[in-house]
Amino acid sequence: MVTTLTVRELDSDAAERWDRFVEGCPNATFFHKAGWKPVIEASFGHRAIFLYAQRAGEIAGVLPLVHMHSRVFGRALVSSAFCVEGGPAAADAEAAAALTARACELADELDVDYVEFRGVARAAPAWACKDDLYAVFRRPLDPDPDRALAAIPRKQRAVVRQSLQAGLTATVEDDPADFFRAYSHNLRSLGTPAFPRRYFRALKERFGDACEILAVRRDGRVVAGLTTFHFRGTVLPYYGGGTDEARDTGAYNFMYWDVMRRACLSGHRVFDFGRSKRGTGAFAYKKNWGFEPQPLYHEYLVRRGAVPEKHALNPKFRPLIALWKRLPLAVANGLGPLIVRNFG
Repeated sequence: MVTTLTVRELDSDAAERWDRFVEGCPNATFFHKAGWKPVIEASFGHRAIFLYAQRAGEIAGVLPLVHMHSRVFGRALVSSAFCVEGGPAAADAEAAAALTARACELADELDVDYVEFRGVARAAPAWACKDDLYAVFRRPLDPDPDRALAAIPRKQRAVVRQSLQAGLTATVEDDPADFFRAYSHNLRSLGTPAFPRRYFRALKERFGDACEILAVRRDGRVVAGLTTFHFRGTVLPYYGGGTDEARDTGAYNFMYWDVMRRACLSGHRVFDFGRSKRGTGAFAYKKNWGFEPQPLYHEYLVRRGAVPEKHALNPKFRPLIALWKRLPLAVANGLGPLIVRNFG
């Protein structure tokens, strides 16, 4: 007897089954969770097309897609936009192939310029691929905080210890307001538009305890903030930033160690330091902590034009970056959401 495999689009009735599958699928990530669909649609105004393959009433694979539409960058289907990873997460090759085939059909139906999959493993080997722009940083986490601290290279361990004497405190909060002040200040100083404040509210409301918002203070002043995700024993510090005072006080070192220390105590097994562009300060900083970079693959089915170059290292963006650094923070935060929704 042959069991038919069908591909459907996620609706509210299937969301719980979708997340149960994601929790149990080895190659699924936090970025495959169903909650990203309403978050992205409400925060950025793009249609999220979340596909799932079903066999005999059971989900056999999922593929989150975001239909990006921009006057500047054209149209695309991205898995998954505004996230580090995506692509098909499936129980078997047949389900993965069916999801990829449906994504290609949607590309024709929506007449997009390209389809993009992101992940730490190749999902579409026949597609064009970029693996030299971004890397991810992950390693096992010792359950003993003392041993976890000792695993940090000596020089970085010393500055972490120094930050613990700087009079800093860290608190986990439900309201992202204080985090956002530090985060948006940092991005403006880097010449990068910040995500809208409503996005962080939506993340917290949708993912609850799996989305942790941290504020670091000195003498009552917010100097740094971090939004961290938790998924299947992995802690993922994801969005972070600080004020001008953060570097002088060692707030970044204090903040990331605080997350790592508490992750050890709560039974997390892996520390995921996220994605960074090669050749940047963030890339070097994560290596200083003893993390080795792993390739992050961006795979493209290009239907029209060329593989996109939507990143800060593109020389075309240098004038905009220089201008953005000079904007008043309130102006940057007002204009940022209008721009950042085009990048994904």
